[in-house]
Formats: sequence, structure tokens, C-alpha cells
Amino acid sequence: MKKIIIEVGSTNTKIDNYENDKVTRIKEETILFKKHYKEKNKLEDSDVRELIDIVNDIKKEYDDIYVCGTSIFRNLNEKEKKDFLDYFKLQTGIDFNIITEEDENKLTVCGATRKVNIPVCVFIGGGGSTEITIYDKKEKESINTEIGVMDIMEKFPDLADDIAKSKLEDVKDYIKKHLNLPKEKCDTLILAGGGHLLFALNSSIKYEKNTIYTDNNAPIMMDIETREKETKRYYESISLDAIRKRVDNPEWWFATRAMCAFVLVVAEEIDAKVIIPTDIDMVYGIIAKEDKK
Repeated sequence: MKKIIIEVGSTNTKIDNYENDKVTRIKEETILFKKHYKEKNKLEDSDVRELIDIVNDIKKEYDDIYVCGTSIFRNLNEKEKKDFLDYFKLQTGIDFNIITEEDENKLTVCGATRKVNIPVCVFIGGGGSTEITIYDKKEKESINTEIGVMDIMEKFPDLADDIAKSKLEDVKDYIKKHLNLPKEKCDTLILAGGGHLLFALNSSIKYEKNTIYTDNNAPIMMDIETREKETKRYYESISLDAIRKRVDNPEWWFATRAMCAFVLVVAEEIDAKVIIPTDIDMVYGIIAKEDKK
């Protein structure tokens, strides 16, 4: 089976190639759907056009393409949804599938836990929503909140500066007031649904080999003390401009400090001892679902 999965989020659009039981990231694009929607109270035409151009470009090389969208798209009113879905189908010839919050969580948790045999908490952070699931062979507790990193960036825009002016503890306190958190505790926190592994490998924070379980998509980990110390350093002394100069997608780093604060809030609430960053997202669950059809 060979299939292209395009996952369109509030901020990031991820394009994966599934072939011979292996998922390969083809590219990742930054389209600020949620940010621009809040500014204009509608989907920005240029954002929609950019997405359509990306999909049509992919069509030149691949036939079997599945496109889905999350947070911002499910928040559209019924007329906005219909207009967007009809226009997208007209321009690309492909259906755009809006994934419910519940399904997004289940699909991503499925991918993140496929090689795990211990209790874990799976954190799925996005531009406009956050899902947290306690998993032990099955879902024990699942918490969703319509708040994400773009909401934090509106409150603390300086987090995108070279060095943040806002204090980490202030950002964490704001998140705690707005984020629904689980009651269950868990030693291991898996970060999924975004470029958490990409961040760890390119941000200069410290990490070590994952000794909890074996997964090529989760090769590293850090203890909670290291993550707390390194997050503070990421706010106060690591140059974001320097990182943006050396990476392929500098815009993606816009909200990474906000995401780091989310991670710590969740880790501290569940008493996590170890944090495992991954780049695992819905694609693994989508593939399993499509295979069953």
C-alpha cells in the first residue's frame, strides 16, 4: 500500500508518505489558519489558496491522497464548512475530511502507544486545541480543551522574540487557569501530535536515549528535572533567531516556547518522571483506519 496523508492543522500542515509499512515525512508547511481567522473572522483566502496549491502539487506525483483538517476547521460554522469543503473539492478533486476532536485524540493515541506496554500519558498539543489521555492498554481518562499555542501567543507575543521577555512561570500560570487537566497520575509523558522530536533535536536542549521502550519515532527522552531546567534556559538564554537561521522551516518555531510551557504544566500535574518527545501524529491511526475499509 502506498498513500499520502496530508494533515492540516491550525498552524502546521504535515505531508506524510506511507509505503511498505513505513511513514516518511515529505514536507511540513506553516499556514497560519487560526491566527488569520481570528484577525479577519473568516478563513484567509490566501491561506486556502496556498493549501490548494500544495495539494495540487502533490497530485503531480501521487495518486492516493487523503486530506484531513483539525482544530480550526471543526470550529467553522456550517455555512463556512460547506463553502470551504465544496471549494476545496472543486479545486483539487479530493475530499477534505474534518476530524472530530474525539477522533483526533483516538487516532493520535493509537499511533503514540502502538509499541508501549506500560501506563503512559499522551499529550497532543496543537495551535488551537489540546488533548491529554491517560492510557494503560486502553484509554482510562481523556481530557480536551479548546486552547492551544496560538492562544498563548496572543497573550504573550514576545515568546516569538529572540529571547523571551515573559517569565516561564507566568506563562505556565496562565495555561493552568485555562487548560483542563487529568486527575490520574502517570510516570511517563509522551508528547505527540506535533514536532516535539524535531524541537528537541534542534533547539539545543539536553536529552538522552529512550530506555523506556523501543520506537524509531521516539528515540530520546529526558527526565522531568532536565526538561524543567532546559525549558527555563530556552526562555532566558537560547537564541530563537539563531535556531531560525539554521532550520528549514523557521516560521514553525514561532510558538515553540508556548508549547514548552504546556508540556511542563501537564508533566507537573500528572507527576511525570520522564518526558518522551515524538513526531507521532494522527497518520498512524489514519492508516490503520483506512486499511480496514
